[in-house]
Amino acid sequence: MALAATYKVILGSIAFGIFWVLAVFPAVPFLPIGRTAGSLLGAMLMVVFGVLSPDQAYAAIDLPILGLLFGTMVVSAFLEQADMFKYLGNLLAWKSRGGKDLLFRVCLISAFSSALFTNDTVCVVLTEFVLKVAKQNNLPARPFLLALASSANIGSSATPIGNPQNLVIAVRSGISFGQFLKGLVGAMLVGVLVNAAILLGYFWKALSVKKKDVEVASAVPDELEVENGVISHRFSPATMSHQTSFNSQDLEATLASAGVTGIGDISLRSRQYNNDTDLEPSATELKENGTHGANGTNEHVILVDGMHSKQLMKPSASRRIREAAIEESVAEVEEVPSARWRRIAWKVSVYLVTLGMLVALLMGLNLSWTAITAALVLVVIDFKDAQQCLEKVSYSLLIFFCGMFITVDGFNRTGIPSALWDLVEPYSRIDTASGLALLSLMVLVLSNIASNVPTVLLLGTRVATSAAKISPGEVNKAWLILAYVSTVAGNLSLLGSAANLIVCEQARRAQVSGYNLSFFSHLRFGVPSTLVVTVVGLLLVTIS
Repeated sequence: MALAATYKVILGSIAFGIFWVLAVFPAVPFLPIGRTAGSLLGAMLMVVFGVLSPDQAYAAIDLPILGLLFGTMVVSAFLEQADMFKYLGNLLAWKSRGGKDLLFRVCLISAFSSALFTNDTVCVVLTEFVLKVAKQNNLPARPFLLALASSANIGSSATPIGNPQNLVIAVRSGISFGQFLKGLVGAMLVGVLVNAAILLGYFWKALSVKKKDVEVASAVPDELEVENGVISHRFSPATMSHQTSFNSQDLEATLASAGVTGIGDISLRSRQYNNDTDLEPSATELKENGTHGANGTNEHVILVDGMHSKQLMKPSASRRIREAAIEESVAEVEEVPSARWRRIAWKVSVYLVTLGMLVALLMGLNLSWTAITAALVLVVIDFKDAQQCLEKVSYSLLIFFCGMFITVDGFNRTGIPSALWDLVEPYSRIDTASGLALLSLMVLVLSNIASNVPTVLLLGTRVATSAAKISPGEVNKAWLILAYVSTVAGNLSLLGSAANLIVCEQARRAQVSGYNLSFFSHLRFGVPSTLVVTVVGLLLVTIS
């Protein structure tokens, strides 16, 4: 492709440069508007500068990719509500045998779950739990954070729904879910194991915690936090419950049979009356539960949502409140079994719909519409206003993709990417070892400079066209190589993948045990791991 008019080349390069700066450094001092607004700004400049017409800009937006992204985000939101990720987190600590065992579990669980639920989602929901498990076992946070981010990236390479760049490749190449999985699952599995081995070798000494230390750490309950040698109790709405004692034997029997030991909403410290018609408390009762007010009323202590409040009321009013609380508590207890079974049935439905979506994808059905259909089925099953679930969709990411599609398409129309590719294409053919090495190195560098999704958009068609010159059968292999290398490239540096940034930010803000994962501490592990995993994986992809 020849270069476009000079003014289009210059102005298009400026627009793409602004997009690139804001995509990689979203908080630059001179224009701190973020990635999403930066992508829209780049798209707008492409149209304003005349590089693209408005119709060409609209046509550049890939709706199937956006539909697939939207559908998978809705399904992931429902899975989170159904406690899927909570169960995955619990699996990490189940019968753990020490630091090395925990690290290996983090690698496996994050890798497999990322292949099904996207790497970004897994990193969002598991980061704080991983920090908590590390702290409870008196282990350093850094190896577990690196294991989570790096394994999530590698694991996401195996399926089209594992990460955004794979979505782009699957839609534009036409490779089915089953073909994608078959071509990359072997490289993914070996890559995860190699990455875990590198982590174990790198942090072997740090993970060798004495058994006595682990027992002491594990003896501290989950809701206790140890900071600077002081144990403090961490309260949350879920753990702040108060035992309620009523003077009704029937209520106690009902509570016991239902397995309920406390009522969280209203808790009354009731008094024992001599008989049902006695409205005047005894002196002992007044001493224990209240004092006489100035007007002869009683001052009763009432616990509401864990807060002590004193109310002056007549004995008859106090009795009516207690009786109302007892009736309300009995009604709540009677609703518990049915509500619990409804919750279980709903969870099972969510899991079955998700499994059905995966089966449909494996059968080769349309990726985008399969995900959207599964999302809407879950909305209907939920049988309530979907606003709460839809609010969890990252609309800013969808808008970012829209702007990125337009900006990258405009940059492609300048002719600069084609001109640069023409220079390196003869030396980067996938049928030779040197060509495969050069192509992989180029993808690794570009993925960490321009991010992996723009890299795939810029190189995807060109790499496939080059492979078609070798053999039509090499086209799918070229797309799979691009998918694997661009995904693993995210482990090279902290800026190479959104999953890395998510883990870094979530760890920094964690309430349990905050940790700052710096750029260079990640780089020291990322460089050797990325190079080794890339080489090993490419050997498997090329021979498959």
